[in-house]
Amino acid sequence: MGRSLRIALLSYRSKPHSGGQGIYVRALSRELAELGHRVEVLSGQPYPELDGGVPLTRLPSLDLYREPDPFRTPRPSEFRDWVDVAEWATMCTAGFPEPMTFSLRAARHLLPRAADFDVVHDNQSLGWGLLRLVRAGLPTVATVHHPISIDRDLELAATRSFRRRLTLRRWYAFTRMQAHVAGRLDGVTTVSENSRRDIATHMGLAPESVDVIPVGIDPAEFRPPPDGQPRDPDSILVITSADVALKGLVHLLEALAKLRTERPVRLTVVGTARAGGPAEAALDRLALHDAVRFTGPVPEAELVRLFQRASVVAIPSLYEGFSLPALEAMACAAPLVTTDAGALPEVVGSKAGLRVRAGDVGELTAALKLVLDSPALADQLGRAGRRRVLDHFTWRSTAQRTADWYVGTLERKGKQC
Repeated sequence: MGRSLRIALLSYRSKPHSGGQGIYVRALSRELAELGHRVEVLSGQPYPELDGGVPLTRLPSLDLYREPDPFRTPRPSEFRDWVDVAEWATMCTAGFPEPMTFSLRAARHLLPRAADFDVVHDNQSLGWGLLRLVRAGLPTVATVHHPISIDRDLELAATRSFRRRLTLRRWYAFTRMQAHVAGRLDGVTTVSENSRRDIATHMGLAPESVDVIPVGIDPAEFRPPPDGQPRDPDSILVITSADVALKGLVHLLEALAKLRTERPVRLTVVGTARAGGPAEAALDRLALHDAVRFTGPVPEAELVRLFQRASVVAIPSLYEGFSLPALEAMACAAPLVTTDAGALPEVVGSKAGLRVRAGDVGELTAALKLVLDSPALADQLGRAGRRRVLDHFTWRSTAQRTADWYVGTLERKGKQC
């Protein structure tokens, strides 16, 4: 590469300590900057926490889903333009507007600054505004972690309410826009071979047009417990970015209830139970309120401590396009019990965790019991996980491969690099 690249990295929401988007944006921007590239992050709320030297341009939305008042009613003085009106109107008609409205704001901001950037990299907003950038000749690419239509299908399968099914279809209507936009960008990357197959199936892109660049971990930050520090016996940890069927938390709660007939096992959930959501209903049904702790989002240092103390980390998901929590657990030498869903077998491999069929509570219970009962097995799984991360999954490798992908995309477009 003849010179450093000027990169606009877009993320429609970038929650710092929960969910993959904020983690991806922070780590990738930091590593690209350390490789000598100039990166500017553009994000809506919640804004990311970025490392020093990476500027953040805030593109504020109406922030209609913020805690503690999601689905709020904005004051009239908050409306600034027609994009805000469209955001409010879409929410009022049960749709999810943020991918579309963020992309429109990003295009409005970037078009007058087109000469400032060599490439625009979108982190799965895949909104209509990106096509304005493409038409203007600004090289525009995207990461698709997995097709969101898979989330929709799993949620539809988990409900029998006709009204709820109609609402879900409306909420996920933006997935049609995403499939249309993805096929018209200058490049698309994803994080696993499994996601590449799913993008072809659900979004209609040719598999050969999608590059695979796995995400990574910082093994200096996510590290095994200090020598001599014991793990907390009978403790299970799970990381869930959302209380939705996709994450399989209800299945884990059912397994926990079975385990508690024999031992005082406890579950820590890094995440939040949605009011009236499936986890809350399961806690009531299974009488588990005294055995489960929800932490909400936690800073990275606390997350590392949780991984270092847990006897076993569970990933009961019905689908994962990748799974950063799996890498984080492996880097901390925590033994894993995962399902066979999505990219989990590809990420975890055959030696770092026990694998069960997605949705099978009996298999999940037995695997958790096996790890809890066998410290030698737990240690073996943890050591294998740490080795796998060091060999295959670091953010520096992700950033270098991403920069090479930018260069290849620019060369295909005939841009000087």
